[in-house]
Amino acid sequence: MTIRWANIDAFTFDCYGTLIDWQAGIHNAINGALAQLGRAPMPDAELFRSYAEAERFEERGVWKPYREVCRNVARTLLGPSTPSALWSTLADSIKDWPAWPDTVEALRALKRRGRLVIVSNIDDELFRTTARKLDVRFDHVVTAEQVRSYKPGKAHFEEALKRLDLPAERVLHVAESRFHDIVPAQEMGFPTAWINRSGGAPAASGSADVVADLEVRNMRELVEAMERGKR
Repeated sequence: MTIRWANIDAFTFDCYGTLIDWQAGIHNAINGALAQLGRAPMPDAELFRSYAEAERFEERGVWKPYREVCRNVARTLLGPSTPSALWSTLADSIKDWPAWPDTVEALRALKRRGRLVIVSNIDDELFRTTARKLDVRFDHVVTAEQVRSYKPGKAHFEEALKRLDLPAERVLHVAESRFHDIVPAQEMGFPTAWINRSGGAPAASGSADVVADLEVRNMRELVEAMERGKR
């Protein structure tokens, strides 16, 4: 499907991976903990593949806070015999995860075009530590804590549409994770834009066999595609 930009009234965003460089954050947190233990760093391909598998496992079943998800993922990656004080390393590091260099300027440009909504697998308190890095006022923020569900469940998307009071076809969903975001968004009728940050390399979000309506490498390219589509 070609995105009909004139029909887009709002944008929903995954945050971590899409707007925030969570792979740098994960790399620094886990390999920093391994260094404290006197162990060699994990190669990124192995680290991100293992992270995606462990996180996916932890987010199944009965909802638990994302801080607990992170604790369990860190324990899996570092090993169960690791001192438990290091298991909080991953969640504690989220406040330091950087925004991608193209994020803020692109968000400001998109804000002039429509309403902005975060739909993220995160806790409210952890997102607050990130929000200041994004430097834009979001119209709504929908977290896993609020909907007691993790994507690829559809609760985030249902709540976003409810708050926006818009049909799905008038909201562009923008995400790095095809598994968590593009699949459920398409199933619900959202037009979708995949931010292919990894360029095909292993990613912490895993993967899925789905084709988005638009594929770009970064948020700047998304804005450029929008500008071309409006002409």
